[in-house]
Amino acid sequence: MQRGDYIDAIRRDGARLADAAEGRLDAPVPSCPKWDVAELVWHVGAVHGFWSGVASGTIVDLETYAAPERPDAGGLVSWFRAGVAEIADTLGALDPATPAWTWSSDHSAGWIQRRMAHETAVHAWDAVRADGRDEPVDTRLAVDGVDEFLDVVLPGWAEQLEGPAQSVHLHATDADGEWLVEVGGGGYRLERSHTRGDAAVKAPASDLLLLLWRRRSPDDVDVHGVRAELDRFLARARPG
Repeated sequence: MQRGDYIDAIRRDGARLADAAEGRLDAPVPSCPKWDVAELVWHVGAVHGFWSGVASGTIVDLETYAAPERPDAGGLVSWFRAGVAEIADTLGALDPATPAWTWSSDHSAGWIQRRMAHETAVHAWDAVRADGRDEPVDTRLAVDGVDEFLDVVLPGWAEQLEGPAQSVHLHATDADGEWLVEVGGGGYRLERSHTRGDAAVKAPASDLLLLLWRRRSPDDVDVHGVRAELDRFLARARPG
């Protein structure tokens, strides 16, 4: 996917999140049990503001960074919509190769463009789900999101990958996407191929992405091989 694809996704899914939140700020978010919709909107809006500032260079000292003042409930969604427009405009104006701080080994604006598209998409799904609907993440974006999780997010959480090695194969049933990931000993190896693993999952790309981000259960997808190995992998693949 290219810069324009990510920016379009931020705008689209940011609007989906805001639309789902209108008039429902006190509703619980089933996929984020400690949050209501207001907390979800605030979280994503604050994340957008932070990364927009990093990418634009207005945030240069991370140790002294302070989150903005939280709007009251009456202005929260409009504040969020304005933030979506701001981050889309900011990131859309940057060449992906522009140097920028990130927590990854990839220190570029392109990393931020991609990460923000996926951050927004998954949380838009949360907001829509809180409204009682179960709408998939865009298939093309979901394929890229699985790739980002396995190639970028997972290694960033390497302290969770200690212990005996294991392998999991993921296969998108509605798009061209297959991955074999091997984890153990504090590291990982990713292979984009049709290769047997200790456990295998076949599902639409959106469900694979939501499984990795703990929005879907293994009971929601087609699992082959050793189910316990998938469960162990998912327990490892979480923030430290």
